Amino acid sequence: HVQLVESGGGLVQPGGSLRLSCAASASTTSIACVGWFRLVPGKRREAIASIYLGSGSTHGTTFYHTSVQGRFTISRDKSAKNLWFLQMNGLMPGDTAEYFCAAEPECAAVAIHGDEFSHWGQGTQVTVS
Repeated sequence: HVQLVESGGGLVQPGGSLRLSCAASASTTSIACVGWFRLVPGKRREAIASIYLGSGSTHGTTFYHTSVQGRFTISRDKSAKNLWFLQMNGLMPGDTAEYFCAAEPECAAVAIHGDEFSHWGQGTQVTVS
């Protein structure tokens, strides 16, 4: 069983930056998809960034929600395979939410729906104010 732990959330002023981290507890050589989602009370959970880490020509394919495109970047640590990041620049009050990372060992392409992921972190709060 893979446990995911997010960190890096906090309070930031508009225009500021944060980097969220997602660390997996177990060997993640089989993780093929990693995604970041956010949840605002009263609204639906939304996928904001995702990356496909499986084999083949589509390795590295990313997805970004239109609201964060150009501001957020999803990546994997180059030396530690069990560590992923979400770099968030140009933060706006509308980015305030609880952010979750998710991982899936068995996916064939970049995943953008919550039900495509079987492992979830506990969430980290990001407040832009």
